[in-house]
Amino acid sequence: MTDVTSLDTPPAADNVKGQLTAPIIHYSVAMPHPESHLFEVTLRVQGWSEPVLDLKMPVWTPGSYLVREYARHLQDFRSLSGARALPWRKQSKNHWQIDTNSVSDITVFYRIFANELTVRTNHLDSTHGYFNPAALCFFVPGFERNCYSVTIVPPQPQWRTVTTLPPVSGQDMTFAAADFDTLVDSPFEIGCHDAYDFEVMGKPHQLVVWGQGNLEPDRAIRDIQKVIEVEAEMFGGLPYDRYVFLLHLSGSGFGGLEHKDSCTLNYSRFGFRAKDKYERFIQLVAHEFFHLWNVKRIRPKALEVFDYENENYTTSLWFCEGTTSYYDLVVPFRAGIYNVKGYFQNLAKEITRLQATPGRNVQPASESSWDAWIKLYRRDANSDNSQISYYLKGEVVSLLLDLLIRAKHGNARSLDDVMRLMWQQFGGFSAENEDFDQKSETEAKPARLTSNGKLNSHSLSAEIGFTPEQLQSAIESVAEMDLSDFFARYVDGTEELPYDKYLQPFGLQILVDETDASPRLGWMLGAENGRQMVKFVEAGSPAQLAGIDAGDELLAIAGFRVNAEQASERLKDYRPGDTLEVTVFHQDELRTCSVTLAGPRPGRYSIVPVDRPTAIQKQNFTGWLGVPLSNL
Repeated sequence: MTDVTSLDTPPAADNVKGQLTAPIIHYSVAMPHPESHLFEVTLRVQGWSEPVLDLKMPVWTPGSYLVREYARHLQDFRSLSGARALPWRKQSKNHWQIDTNSVSDITVFYRIFANELTVRTNHLDSTHGYFNPAALCFFVPGFERNCYSVTIVPPQPQWRTVTTLPPVSGQDMTFAAADFDTLVDSPFEIGCHDAYDFEVMGKPHQLVVWGQGNLEPDRAIRDIQKVIEVEAEMFGGLPYDRYVFLLHLSGSGFGGLEHKDSCTLNYSRFGFRAKDKYERFIQLVAHEFFHLWNVKRIRPKALEVFDYENENYTTSLWFCEGTTSYYDLVVPFRAGIYNVKGYFQNLAKEITRLQATPGRNVQPASESSWDAWIKLYRRDANSDNSQISYYLKGEVVSLLLDLLIRAKHGNARSLDDVMRLMWQQFGGFSAENEDFDQKSETEAKPARLTSNGKLNSHSLSAEIGFTPEQLQSAIESVAEMDLSDFFARYVDGTEELPYDKYLQPFGLQILVDETDASPRLGWMLGAENGRQMVKFVEAGSPAQLAGIDAGDELLAIAGFRVNAEQASERLKDYRPGDTLEVTVFHQDELRTCSVTLAGPRPGRYSIVPVDRPTAIQKQNFTGWLGVPLSNL
């Protein structure tokens, strides 16, 4: 797997900064007072030969498309050579510059505040330490391809370390990354977590759990194994030697972040007993695991080489995240986690969410992808009016593409074939490595740093980033048809998705639930510190036309006090076209607004069989899902 000798001799340059000698770059991460939430980081750079050392910290981490300004958590920066302080200055928000005066051995000390428990940040307390290297480590510009090594110094001897980086031979709690990209892609979990080992297709896996809750590890592992097997069968094997699932059990968290050989999951600690909540957890697992192909190895050209200091723009996140979201519903069904009724219930929930978002008529999926950096993670009161999630729209578009391909080819082809083609063309797969999953190592072996400072390991052919045009071409080649009109309407445009057109060949149709005939104001309400607040006002709705804003406090409807839960029930006493008074506090000013009620909108969409399906429709349905249409 790897071949490393020592950390003592500066390696020769590998086509970086001309003929400069490449330095040895080593981190020591300590946490002597974990209750302070401060990681104490020591960076040692050996073999430096320039008068200035530049250090830069990433502003984002791959897989989470928002500039998070990790440097804002850094404090107590110092630079030394031996006991002598070296002068330094900040050049920008994430750029430190040290005057080395040709000193070859430089030590940098700093602290990172870590009290944000998400999958993309750092968290340290008296029970554990977790960090993403992008949020904790500098890179040395020009030497990103050098090996970076990390030594963990736990606060207590019983704390253990989990990471997918290989341990360095002969050096306790020290791990080596072949380059900075690999370091960023390898989170660390340190503490007294529970670790469960299991095997799938002859390869070792581990579920690492921090936190208390009602998770049943044996049940979860059985279902995770099924997810792995389904996805591995789809792509023809597992492209790693070992895989780790890091699971943080939190009060009410939810999220996941993919890595090449691991993923980090954050889930509500008591979210495993209820059937729907447990299935949502398995969908999260399926989503992040699917990413080890789609995104980590099959990725857009814009993400082929990461720029850690700036936004990396692409219009293809609808495919990276949306198609992955489609499969996070498909895979648990194929794995037997839920039946065909459960699968369609989940699909219907997503369609309902999409149709309930006015922004679908404003922002195309490709534009949503491009603007992820400034919109998706920065929601405001107008977000639902002006934007659509590339996760959600991409998921439903992927469903339509799958149905389109299946209908044209009688289920002989599907979106699965698109994913396999993308894997072959862009993901590092090659014919000579087709059985790589059988040949690769099954255990992580100690790393040895070679004299040139590199970590040598078996690898597949190089990954190649795809362009939007190449993605469309791959889908068209599987479908064997020109999809320019489809992309113009539904990926790059905002036309309503024609669900029935693509469902009909499979004996299905959309059923709109219109049983709730309550008139509509076009707002969303919620309780906040005992007050009844307007959370969202739909553009062009009766509420907006009457001057009601998100952030207003609701006091009364038609002169009677009402709370958020009672409001919809109160409106049932009226009809569309009726005018009534709504009393609110608007920026602490008492206002009474006259509102003319509009007609109701569908509250829920479901997918149901058509009346009297034909034999061909039944055949198509069974060919798609493997069960009779009558099972729905």
